[in-house]
Amino acid sequence: MNRRTTLTALAGLAVLGLTAGCGGTVPDDNGGDIVDIASGNDGFSTLVTALDAAGLVDTLKGDGPFTVFAPTNGAFDALPTGTVDRLLMPENRDELVKVLTYHVVPGAVTSDQLAGERLRVGTLEGQMLHVNGKDGVTVENANVTVADMAATNGVIHVIDKVLLPN
Repeated sequence: MNRRTTLTALAGLAVLGLTAGCGGTVPDDNGGDIVDIASGNDGFSTLVTALDAAGLVDTLKGDGPFTVFAPTNGAFDALPTGTVDRLLMPENRDELVKVLTYHVVPGAVTSDQLAGERLRVGTLEGQMLHVNGKDGVTVENANVTVADMAATNGVIHVIDKVLLPN
């Protein structure tokens, strides 16, 4: 998927919006966009490397707003041996884009909007994520360990596992 396709998918999903109760507004920023915040946090170095390899840096530096469920380095390390190296190979760029855009939801969704809710939200990748805010917040099989890292163009929620699309 090239940048134009990614941006077209973003525009289409933004028009569709999120499911009920998940529209949200851009939270107050803490001085940087999503990529700036991730780049300034050593715990996201694998994610930042992957975003660069996938050609998604410009997209996530765009206006948004976006909600990113951001896996930590530990989450990437927990994948089967060799998975990250394989995904970072240029010939696997389309697969990497699919994995990374599965972690991004159009719109800024904060934890207070998720609290007590069970939702299905559309991703930039095109599939739906199950978000459960009934007891903490989980996304598919991942726990949100840090919520509401505000950016100028959205919000980051740190998760403890890498989400893999079907």
